[in-house]
Amino acid sequence: MAIIIGSTVGAGVFSLPQNIASVAGPGAMFIGWVVSGVGMLSIAFVFHILARRKPHLDSGVYAYVRAGLGDFIGFASGWGYWLGSVIAQVGYATLFFSTVGYYVPGLSGTNPLGLAIAASALTWVVFAVLAVGVRQAAILNAVTTIAKVVPILAFIVLTAFLGFSWETFADDFWGLEADSVGGVFDQVQGIMLFTVWVFIGIEGASVYSRQARSRRDVSRATVIGFLSVLGLLVAVSTLSFGVLSQDELAALPDNSMASVLEAVVGPWGGALVSAGLCISVLGAYVSWQMLCAEPIMLMATDGLLPKFLSKVNRRGSAWSAQLASTIVIQAIIVVFYFNETTYIQMVQLATVLYLVPYLFSALYLLLLAVRGRGLATQAGVDLRGPTIGAKDNRIHGLVGLLALVYSLWLFYAAEPRYVLFGCLAILPGLVPYVWTRRRRGEQVFNPFEWFVLALVVAAAAAGVWGLAAGTLTL
Repeated sequence: MAIIIGSTVGAGVFSLPQNIASVAGPGAMFIGWVVSGVGMLSIAFVFHILARRKPHLDSGVYAYVRAGLGDFIGFASGWGYWLGSVIAQVGYATLFFSTVGYYVPGLSGTNPLGLAIAASALTWVVFAVLAVGVRQAAILNAVTTIAKVVPILAFIVLTAFLGFSWETFADDFWGLEADSVGGVFDQVQGIMLFTVWVFIGIEGASVYSRQARSRRDVSRATVIGFLSVLGLLVAVSTLSFGVLSQDELAALPDNSMASVLEAVVGPWGGALVSAGLCISVLGAYVSWQMLCAEPIMLMATDGLLPKFLSKVNRRGSAWSAQLASTIVIQAIIVVFYFNETTYIQMVQLATVLYLVPYLFSALYLLLLAVRGRGLATQAGVDLRGPTIGAKDNRIHGLVGLLALVYSLWLFYAAEPRYVLFGCLAILPGLVPYVWTRRRRGEQVFNPFEWFVLALVVAAAAAGVWGLAAGTLTL
C-alpha cells in the first residue's frame, strides 16, 4: 500500500482543482473518476497478472511488450516511457519553481527564462547527487512521502468543515454554463489525461510481488492502496468545486490547491499547501530522475540500445544512463522555454507517451489469455510461465480486454496533436536502435515492425507539417 501511495501521489494532485475545472464541471468529473478508477485499476492488475504469468520478465514495463510483440515494439514502448519520464521531470521543475516564485521574485510564471535557468541548475545538481549514489535519494523520498500527505489531509479536513458550500457545488453541476468546456461527453473526454497523470506509477507495485508472502496479499494491497489514492484525489477535486466556481477554479495558477485553501482559511493555508507541494515535487524530482535512467539502462542491457548505457559505477549508480537522461532533460527545458510550453501541455504530452506501454501490455495479456499458457519469443529461453487454470485465464482475459479498451479510449480522448508529437518523439530513438541492431548482426525490422514503423513515421510527418504550417503548436 505504501509503495502505491508513495509512487502515485506526487505533483499532479496539487494542480488537480485547476486542471479538472478547466475542462469539466462536477457532474462530468464524477463520471470521469468512475471511468478512470475502473480503467486504471485494470491496468494495475495487468502488470500484477503479468508478473505472475511471466516471472522471468523483470526488465521493467517494456519487457512484456517486447516478449509479446517483438523487439521494435518493445523498444518503442520503453523509449516512450523514458521520454514521458523525462518530460514529466521538466513539468515537475516548472511547477516547483512556479510555486517558489510566489515567495521569491524572478521565479514566477511570468519569467520563463528564470524558470528555465533554475530548472536546469536543479537538474544538474540532482545528477551530481545520483552519480555519487542512490542512498541520499532513497532517504529524501521516504521523508517526502510523509511530508506531502500531511498538507493534502489538512486540505481535505479544513475545506470539508470550513469552506465547502453545497450551493456553490451544485451551481451549474454539469458545467454547461462554464466557458468553453462543451457538453458532458466532451468534458469527460477532456478530463481523461489529467486523471491518468495523477495515477502514473500505479504499475510500480507489481515489481515487488515476488517478495510478498502470498499473491493474495499483493492483490489486496493493490486494491486498498489504489482506492486510498482514488479517495484522496476525488476528495480534493470534489471539495474544490464547493469552495470556488468552475470558472474561478479554471483561472487559478498551477498550484491551485494552495489557492483553494487560501480562499478558505487565509494566506497561511496557501503557504501550508505550497510548502507541501515544494517538498513533494522536490522528492518526486529526485526519485523520478533516478528512475528515468532505468528504461534505457535495461534496454541497453537487453541489447536494444548501445551497451555503454548499461554501465553501473561501484556505488550502484547507472551514471551513463543518468547522464544521457540529464542531457535530454536539459535539451527539453531549452525547447520548452523557446516554445513557452505550459505545465498542462507537458502533462498531456508525457501522459500520451506513458500510454504506449500500458496499451501494449494490456494487449499482451489478452494474447496470453486467448492462447493459454503463454508465448515464448526469445530464442533459447522458456518464458511461458506457470500453467494457468481455465477460470483464472478467463478473468485475466477480461482484465486485459478492459485495460486495452480503456487505453484505446485514452488515445482517443487525447488531443490529436499530442499523439502526433508522441510519434515524432519516438523517431530519434531509431538512430541508436538501428545502429545497435546492425552492430549485433540482428534483423532490424520484421514485416510487422516495418508496418508499425510506417504508421509512426506518417504520424510524425503530419506533426512536423502541422508545426511548419503553424496549424499545430507544442
